[in-house]
Amino acid sequence: MPTPPRPRRQARSAASPSPSPRSRGQGGGRGRPPAGAGKPGARPRPRPQPRPGPRQPARRPRWGLRAATALSVLVLGAGGIGHAIVTGLDAGLDRIDPFKDMKNRPEAGHGLNILLVGTDGRDKIGRDEKAKYRLGGAPCNCTDTIMLVHISEDRGRASVVSLPRDSYAEIPEHTDLTSGERHRPHPVKLNAVYAEGGPQLTVRTVEHMTKVKIDHYLEVDFTSFMKTVDVLGGVEICTARPLKDSHTGLELAAGTHRMDGGRALQYVRSRHVDGAADLGRMERQQRFLAALAAQAADSGVLLNPVRFRDVASTVLRSVRADKGFGTEQMLALGKAMRGFTPASSEFTTVPVGDHSFPVKGIGSTVKWDAAKAKRIFRALRDDEPLASPPSGGRPKAPEGPRPALVDVPPRQIRVQVYNGTHTDGLGRKADAELRAVGFATTRAPLNGASREVKRTSIAYDPRWDRSAKTLAAALPGAELRAVKNRGATLRVTLGADFKRVTPVRAEDPQRGELGTVTGDQVVCP
Repeated sequence: MPTPPRPRRQARSAASPSPSPRSRGQGGGRGRPPAGAGKPGARPRPRPQPRPGPRQPARRPRWGLRAATALSVLVLGAGGIGHAIVTGLDAGLDRIDPFKDMKNRPEAGHGLNILLVGTDGRDKIGRDEKAKYRLGGAPCNCTDTIMLVHISEDRGRASVVSLPRDSYAEIPEHTDLTSGERHRPHPVKLNAVYAEGGPQLTVRTVEHMTKVKIDHYLEVDFTSFMKTVDVLGGVEICTARPLKDSHTGLELAAGTHRMDGGRALQYVRSRHVDGAADLGRMERQQRFLAALAAQAADSGVLLNPVRFRDVASTVLRSVRADKGFGTEQMLALGKAMRGFTPASSEFTTVPVGDHSFPVKGIGSTVKWDAAKAKRIFRALRDDEPLASPPSGGRPKAPEGPRPALVDVPPRQIRVQVYNGTHTDGLGRKADAELRAVGFATTRAPLNGASREVKRTSIAYDPRWDRSAKTLAAALPGAELRAVKNRGATLRVTLGADFKRVTPVRAEDPQRGELGTVTGDQVVCP
């Protein structure tokens, strides 16, 4: 629903209790309370959660979810617990100042922008766990994933943008933290920036690339990721096909799994599951983050002071944050986000124009699609949603059981329905129900050669076997019959056993024009 125009914000006074003392840069409060505050009957505005950042080594664990884990729990939980419980939780936070002496920063927009960076903390993990979860090798002073999290000004939406770690980046002039040498601007992979200039250079580079002003910086050690997942009681993840990665040790059968911290770490690190490599891993991390937010909301941790404090203290032991992010900010943000759900979040990855852009002395980098990336970051500055609103003209799926998770999106599967019974109108009914759940039916059902069919069957070309499995999930009990050279159209012959179509949902939903999905589209059905 469109919101009325907002007046431009004014400078915040030093006494203001909002999230940040910085003017739209490092402070997060924007200089005014959430819209609707203090009005009778006004609903508190919610705020989303952040995620972690890129790293240098090619096979280091990924960060989107770890940082997001921390923020999801802290940010969403603070409002439901109360000031007395939250106060002091951030006392042990390792403080940094990534905004020190920064000049020529982007103009402030609307909403709150948090840069989430994850660093390698394997040196804090025991030998047995390292072996079990394939965490060998020495830790590095680098990042593995960077995520830019935008929380809308009305606190009703979180937009999470993953920045590929191999992105081509041009870093500004700076002093190398290791050698002390002064460097002129030069190109690097994005995950190498942290090693040269730490948090401050990372913020400067991301702001330069996106033209989005960063309000807060959070850096999370991935050891807290496993502990946090365990404190929450595990997180439910589902997959329509088996997943196996020999590098991380991940091995999942098709179906739904409740993962503890160690298995979850394997899931979010895996990049050798399929040909999608890093891009596929980022999508799995987004799926995990949505599931994590749902688990935090459903588990009761946000309303239980003791559990909340356990989770929060676990997370904060490994978090580094800017000086402007503390108890008051967590409390204000949490209160505004009490109604936050997976559907309130949206996820995307910066669109890529060239997956293998060669750079002398660096190798192959990922070059962004300049035009689409510009649209994404403009939307963040303007506080606009990235995901398109759902279409109103699509037929409503039939009521019934929860959708089955499938590998191939139904919209990609063409179906011809035949009625093999004496029941008039059964073909039209099945065609309409299949179309309602997304299948591309012919809309012209026919009568079968026989009207005495007992069991529904699906005839398919073996080259389209994955599509046949998706259709079979919508028609439980149907017999699959492989027919060579049948072509792409699957043939359904209805038998006397047919009652109704079961809703299905693709594991990888159709993403909008900017590659965006909402959290409720990627959690388990």
